Amino acid sequence: MNGDLGGKIKALVFDVFGTVVDWRGSLIREVEGLSRAKGVALDAARFADDWRAGYRPAMQRVRSGELPWTRIDDLHRMILDGLLTKHGIAGLSEAEKVGLNRAWHRLAPWPDAVEGLTRLKRRFIIGTLSNGNVGLLVDMAKHAGLPWDVVLSAELAHHYKPDPEAYRMPPDILGLAPSQVMLVAAHPDDLAAAAREGLKTGYVPRPLEHGPGGKPHDITGRSFDVVAGDFNELAARLGA
Repeated sequence: MNGDLGGKIKALVFDVFGTVVDWRGSLIREVEGLSRAKGVALDAARFADDWRAGYRPAMQRVRSGELPWTRIDDLHRMILDGLLTKHGIAGLSEAEKVGLNRAWHRLAPWPDAVEGLTRLKRRFIIGTLSNGNVGLLVDMAKHAGLPWDVVLSAELAHHYKPDPEAYRMPPDILGLAPSQVMLVAAHPDDLAAAAREGLKTGYVPRPLEHGPGGKPHDITGRSFDVVAGDFNELAARLGA
């Protein structure tokens, strides 16, 4: 069934944060480096988790109209400024704050990501479908060696996932039917929203996204077109 499906799909678009890259481990390393450089005692894991925890509420402020359209880079900076106060970190220069905020541009890929994407690229158009803004995603790709054919962002639709407009945008831009595009993600809710707009779905769980103590998503009652343990297995299942 998966081989037949691979013959019908023309493009794979990927959620990025957590699915392609290890945001948590990467941020912890960046925060630990800053902590050592500044001589500040800081729980880097908690800081990283708090930073990510502000992501959905910040996007909801845009979605509700409380904020005008605002790029993720700028939302990350708003969250960061609040966290520096919350964690009692003072004395950072503006350049240091900018540099720390750009840690999101330097996230490391999961071990299978580059190899698996390279295999998939031989058969399919591959690209992002992320809430990250285009500049962030391009920098990340250069840093991590991610071989995208195209960088698609919610920024282009001015709608953050899971708004329907975000999922309608890739088929429209690529000139494909929704059923010819598959979203690959580690987050079942993201995939469910994509499926409602006619996209195919590929689930690749990343149980370590939230650290060694993280738990896999409960997918009881969920249905995906393909389930794979990593990107190499996904490539094999799709005949790449």
